[in-house]
Amino acid sequence: MKKYYAGQIVEGVITGIQSYGAFVSLDKYCSGLIHISEISDGFVRDIRNFVNVGEVVKVKVVDYDEATNQAKLSLKALKKGHTRKHKRQILSNPTLPIMRLGFQTIANNLQNWIEEAQAKNDEV
Repeated sequence: MKKYYAGQIVEGVITGIQSYGAFVSLDKYCSGLIHISEISDGFVRDIRNFVNVGEVVKVKVVDYDEATNQAKLSLKALKKGHTRKHKRQILSNPTLPIMRLGFQTIANNLQNWIEEAQAKNDEV
């Protein structure tokens, strides 16, 4: 299994996009998230304006959790105009929160969540 470390530049494939970030597959065992704040130094209204599902992207590893094989990634850290101020903010909090939800969890629960939402709508 490949090891990742903060500061490493790697390639991955965008596997999903949500309003808060883009999910990236780095290899068979490791995934990561590019949080919306790590997409660009400028305002990001829609992440799809920057990346698309299936696209191969080069990203910088901000943090890596060996226990969960999950990485916190940055797209904007590779841009020339990236500010040092933000880099210091990233490094001041180098730990990753444990990501308990993923696409499989969503897939497994989606039908139940839809039914619950429909039942609540029927009550109103």
